[in-house]
Amino acid sequence: TRAPKQITYPDVCTWYGALCFAKETGNDGLAARLALRFEPLFATEAPLLPLPNHVDNTVFGAVPLELYMQTRDIRYLLMGKHMADAQWTPPPAGAKDDTPEARAWTAKGLTWQTRLWIDDMFMITMVQAQAFRATGERLYIDRAAKEMVVYLDELQRPNGLFYHAPDVPFFWGRGNGWMAAGMAELLRSLPQDNPDRPRILEGYRKMMASLLKHQAADGMWRQLIDDGDSWPETSGTGMFAFAMITGVKNGWLDARTYGPAVRKAWLALVTYIDENGDVRDVCEGTNKKADRQYYLDRKRVTGDLHGQAPVIWCATALLR
Repeated sequence: TRAPKQITYPDVCTWYGALCFAKETGNDGLAARLALRFEPLFATEAPLLPLPNHVDNTVFGAVPLELYMQTRDIRYLLMGKHMADAQWTPPPAGAKDDTPEARAWTAKGLTWQTRLWIDDMFMITMVQAQAFRATGERLYIDRAAKEMVVYLDELQRPNGLFYHAPDVPFFWGRGNGWMAAGMAELLRSLPQDNPDRPRILEGYRKMMASLLKHQAADGMWRQLIDDGDSWPETSGTGMFAFAMITGVKNGWLDARTYGPAVRKAWLALVTYIDENGDVRDVCEGTNKKADRQYYLDRKRVTGDLHGQAPVIWCATALLR
């Protein structure tokens, strides 16, 4: 295998999940190992740090912010805050990223990294929610909420789900999973008096109700959510289960309705973990394409972090 050029968002999702799991279980040894693994990023491995120039890179800030909350080491706070702040600091005039589109989003009070892909609503809201949790500064969570409303208004379909892209009319599992998990993470910390909270809660509940209808008899959700001929897929299932667990625990969803669905999903999901702790039937990294067969033919991989992370999130949410 080739050495990685930088830390990627699946690494971030898994690292963040593992840190949260260590905290909920009181596993100080695991937490210490996860922090120790970060240490070279302050020195010899600094070139692996992603630049905060794209949603998939900027989400990295969620990890140092979690480490700061658990250790109070100021180095983590400075690094994480830098990532969160960069997401709302427009590129300098004349820079490669200083585009008319970026300027237009900035003028609306949104991040210049806005692109209206459903993945963004985990990548953007995660780092901003973490910055709020770490600092207590409302600015971070309020702007994430404003961004979420724009995505809901633009992209949520009448059935509560989301096309992979406006020009790709397919309800891809993991793409919708990012939206579900992002709303759950945002609502978990969004203050009750935030003016956008009712709208986000409405969009979240609408999505959860639709997912309930499309859950397969075995408890899983499929690669294409509404396509009975597509295969059960673990990363999307993990994200949907996480969003529902969080909703039931926080009282946003009716426990009698959603509790059994969540239990069924979790019990199904754990059967996809092999003896090495690797999750199988994870859809490989996927671009958009306006072709049903493209989604059905995606490789089902084992141990991919896109699938590992949501299973850890679910376990953590069950313990919260």
